[in-house]
Amino acid sequence: MSRVIHVFRQPDRFVAGTVGEPGDRSFYLQAMESARTISVLLEKQQVSVLAERITALLGEVGKRFGSDVAAEPSAGESDSDPLAVPLEEEFRVGTMGLGWDADSSSIVVELLAVSEEEIDESVVLDDTDEGPDALRVFLSPSAARAFADRAEKVVSAGRAPCPLCAEPLDPEGHVCVRLNGYHERNPVTEAE
Repeated sequence: MSRVIHVFRQPDRFVAGTVGEPGDRSFYLQAMESARTISVLLEKQQVSVLAERITALLGEVGKRFGSDVAAEPSAGESDSDPLAVPLEEEFRVGTMGLGWDADSSSIVVELLAVSEEEIDESVVLDDTDEGPDALRVFLSPSAARAFADRAEKVVSAGRAPCPLCAEPLDPEGHVCVRLNGYHERNPVTEAE
């Protein structure tokens, strides 16, 4: 079967979002252009890494091509709306690619579907017929910055981290690995 590459050259919207309660959330990236919407499922860590890498790439592009390239998002580009529904997952993300397209002065984000076969790096950001399905989105620098800002907020909106081990604290309780399962006993209450 031939590979499907969903390309969004001028997306109206490209956002990270979640469905579910903290501790049981599913993370999605959603691209919209005109009447077309594509949603892909991925892990929280993937969203975090993508936001970090986009921010780093914008910094590098700013150094090489000028500070106006890495501009802050305008008020119209900040997006705090929920994901569009119905939410239909196109695929689960396995490999992610990121690049700079000098011709269009755009950040290019490519998300490839999970594949049982090993992915050859040459299929990332390439139009070859062989390989996993992909979502390829072109973002202006300010839209990329807006995406990264929102993605960081979405990731950090989950459960609070434990001050000792940084693992998420559950409402039911938390066994901290830094305490090695040991809870100090109060000798006064034991004597009673």
